[in-house]
Amino acid sequence: MTKYLSPSELIVNDDGSVYHLHLLPEHIADTVITVGDQDRAKRISGLFNVLEYEISNREFTTYTGIYKSKRITVCSTGIGTDNIDIFLNELDAAVNLDLNERRVKPEHKSLNIIRIGTTGSVHVDVPVGSFVASAYAMGTDNLAYYYDYQFSQSEQILTASLRSHFNLNADFSKPYALRSSEALLASIGENMVKGITTTATGFYAPQGRSLRVRVSDKWMNDLQSYSENDLRITNLEMETSGLYLLSNLLGHNCLSCSVILANRADGTFSNNPKEVVDNLIDTVLEKLVVS
Repeated sequence: MTKYLSPSELIVNDDGSVYHLHLLPEHIADTVITVGDQDRAKRISGLFNVLEYEISNREFTTYTGIYKSKRITVCSTGIGTDNIDIFLNELDAAVNLDLNERRVKPEHKSLNIIRIGTTGSVHVDVPVGSFVASAYAMGTDNLAYYYDYQFSQSEQILTASLRSHFNLNADFSKPYALRSSEALLASIGENMVKGITTTATGFYAPQGRSLRVRVSDKWMNDLQSYSENDLRITNLEMETSGLYLLSNLLGHNCLSCSVILANRADGTFSNNPKEVVDNLIDTVLEKLVVS
């Protein structure tokens, strides 16, 4: 008999759904697209041939339906790894816990989770409009240190290399490396720029931006200097490390795909952000249908 999860540990709504997402197992397809923006989730659902479910609570809005022959769930998560912590734990709970009995189900279900996001490039040769598939995430958040996560050998090697390169050994910022799903990287990430995505804890100082307040630590503005074994840091955003951490821990397959809206190396920003995001959405959806 598996461990009983108390009402304070596993919070279930009156309708039997998970606490924040308000989802039941039947609401969730085997393929899940995550986006930060509720409007982007709605845009994707508008492409479905059939819409089965629309469920919303706070910043979490979920649509499930059929795109051509593929059943897909798309969910907005809001911004940041703190929201990803809620999202992925509850998504997994909905499919891998018996919410009535409050126990782990005997059969584990593995989801394919693909992020469709926006991001900033740190290289001139990864221009605005480029698609990036994150082979690894470099987490500058602390989420991994709250979990009993066993880093793989490749993750340990890359983590040590990153810390050494940027001379980051203080407790304030200990970046760690997390691997994507190799299968999804090969299929969905085909023909995209591949590299290391840096996940920051904020949009301004944590990403090296300074408006009226000076940045205390300048290393985030030197990300383009890192290159090791044909891997370089390609871009900055705020969710991927959380997605990779919890997907790996919970036995799901995950890939983060992003479109470059800002190029930090040359100071440019997209003139048509909606169009380039729509291009990425169309590209990912078509790859999902044939994968």
